[in-house]
Amino acid sequence: MQNFDKDLCSIQEARDLARLGKAATDIIADYTEEQINKIICNMVRVAEENAACLAQMAVEETGFGKVEDKTFKNHLASGVLYDSIKDMKTIGVINEDNVNKIIEVAEPVGLVMGIVPSTNPTSTTIFKSIIAIKSRNAIVFSPHPSAAKCTIKAAQLMHDAAVEAGAPKNIVGCITKPSLGATNELMKSKEVSLIIATGGPAMVKAAYSAGKPALGVGAGNSPAYIERTANVQQAVRNIMASKTFDNGTICASEQSIICEECNHDLVVEEFKKQGAYFMTDEETEKVCRLLFKNGHAMNAKFVGRSPQVIANAAGISIPQGTKVLIGEQKGVGEGYPLSFEKLTTVLGFYTVKDDQEACELSIKLLQNGIGHTMSLHTEDRNIVMKFARKPASRILVNTGGTQGGTGASTGLMPSFTLGCGTWGGSSVSENVTPRHLINVKRVAYGLKDCATLASTDPTFNCIKTEENCHSVNNQSLNMSPAEIFAAAQRLSNNECNTEKCKAANDTENNEEIRNLVNQIVAAMKGAK
Repeated sequence: MQNFDKDLCSIQEARDLARLGKAATDIIADYTEEQINKIICNMVRVAEENAACLAQMAVEETGFGKVEDKTFKNHLASGVLYDSIKDMKTIGVINEDNVNKIIEVAEPVGLVMGIVPSTNPTSTTIFKSIIAIKSRNAIVFSPHPSAAKCTIKAAQLMHDAAVEAGAPKNIVGCITKPSLGATNELMKSKEVSLIIATGGPAMVKAAYSAGKPALGVGAGNSPAYIERTANVQQAVRNIMASKTFDNGTICASEQSIICEECNHDLVVEEFKKQGAYFMTDEETEKVCRLLFKNGHAMNAKFVGRSPQVIANAAGISIPQGTKVLIGEQKGVGEGYPLSFEKLTTVLGFYTVKDDQEACELSIKLLQNGIGHTMSLHTEDRNIVMKFARKPASRILVNTGGTQGGTGASTGLMPSFTLGCGTWGGSSVSENVTPRHLINVKRVAYGLKDCATLASTDPTFNCIKTEENCHSVNNQSLNMSPAEIFAAAQRLSNNECNTEKCKAANDTENNEEIRNLVNQIVAAMKGAK
């Protein structure tokens, strides 16, 4: 029996999965809403039943996060998601505008490729499987090599649950021999219609460079501003709940805290009460050397780790029961590692004079994860609207970044694919849902007679330019630039108020404008 290199086997597997997935896509495209709902319900049931064991697998394989929190993430990706999308129209007529006589009809996009990160492997796989099939698409996954086993298991469970409820075979596929070559093969496969890329910047960039539509979401670097009117106790409680959830592996989680001089002491005291440890400058330096390599690229070994693991590895002593490590920072960018994204239980800490300084600092911090998310704790609506102008797709108010950004504690759609908009190089700025996986056709009835559009349009003043140009005095052909400019000024200063615009019989005013236009046109022609 001939042996093949692993990378070649992986690439061949990717090709096979693409062909099989395309065949499944062609079949499910004809399913009814009733059939799809039956399939989705069974997938949700199976995901809920296996939420804990999948979470356990993910933690054991990657070493990231907490079993109890990953279990909830699996629930968020299935049960909570289902409650939000069960009535969402994704098949056939999804909207009808009787006034403008437009009917919107949904069609599936085709075979979807899902790129899965190591930080949220099973929840992302469950989530993308459900939204793909809700939109009548098949999906094939490329798992992160360090989370391959749990991703493959989640994909297999979703496939079997879907087929059990009537879906065609191969409706959900997953590469079992993950490699960069296989991922590239899938991205460029002619059978794949759309890529949903959740991962690092390099992977997202590769997805957008594959030559087909992609929904790529980049890194976050969310600042959390505790403004002077905030309920400090509640703000800190939300931040701690967010940053400690799954040991900080959600990209919408807070990365830096900003407080004001007037509430600095209160904020610091409250963080300490709730389990945060403020490191000394020396301790912060030790932790930064451990967490980052090549400047600000985070060491994957310490992603999603507890403060105790990080402290022990860094050689510092922290109180028993510490939940988060905090290091004060004096700047942003190179030389200040804690000003960058840290998907673990470590936060940067800044103090500013007022909301204006907080604005400026937030923008600087967001440059390292632009377009993603920022959090704000305040009772002042004016402050909220001021910060709503920041380059972030989610401005979360009085809630935790993790829970708020994913839609668990806010009215946002539950999602594990959070768009960053064009700021972050993404084609989508909202939380990705089944609606992003459909093509919408529009049936539009004629409302006006095409043959009389110009003559019956009350806002269109048709000037017979060609005829008028022949009747213009030859002297206008020799107008100097200064004369042309003066004529244009007279035209612009001839303000047209509402009454004059409506007065079709105002011959004198219309004639003056017409003559000025013709003079300018003729002069410009003569200048050629």
